[in-house]
Amino acid sequence: MKILIIGGYGTIGKSLADHFEQDHKVLVAGRTKGDIRVDIANSKSIQALFDKIGKVDAIICAAGEAKWESFDRLSEEDYYIGFKSKLMGQVNLVRIGQHYLSANGSITLTTGILADDPVIKTASAAMVNGAIHSFVKAVVLEIGNTCRINVVSAGMVEAAYEKYKDYFTGHNPVSMKKVVKGYERSVLGRDKGKIIRIYE
Repeated sequence: MKILIIGGYGTIGKSLADHFEQDHKVLVAGRTKGDIRVDIANSKSIQALFDKIGKVDAIICAAGEAKWESFDRLSEEDYYIGFKSKLMGQVNLVRIGQHYLSANGSITLTTGILADDPVIKTASAAMVNGAIHSFVKAVVLEIGNTCRINVVSAGMVEAAYEKYKDYFTGHNPVSMKKVVKGYERSVLGRDKGKIIRIYE
């Protein structure tokens, strides 16, 4: 398979690239480094990416950002960071990328536990993650016969636990091996419109 991984140098993305390249051809795209550059907050950049690489069998997005801040300090512009990057970046990836998938290809988006179990300073991030879950369940009703689309929603991964542990008191860190298996299920399985939750 030819698999495109956007955000392939991030905490999760690097593990995904290392895993899938064992048996498949992997293209890594990133905003600042990778086999090819892309800014998912810019739909023209997404279009240019696919114009350059052509057809793929699977698209994985492990990119996108949102502002973490106390609710009373979040400005309207702060919310737009998550809207343009994490939310609309992944929506546009589906909107454009579906036309560059081979038959029975798949698109896997990424959210996280904040959609179901938010913590402090995540009013923006949690909202965006929840919106992506709703988007995936709705869009599969219309494109389900042409490609598969799922979203992997992971808990706090072990590799990032030290950085975020003060926010996730009492949460059990999730092993990267379990997270990678969730993406494997989405890419190599037959699920459609699923939120693949890996929270413990």
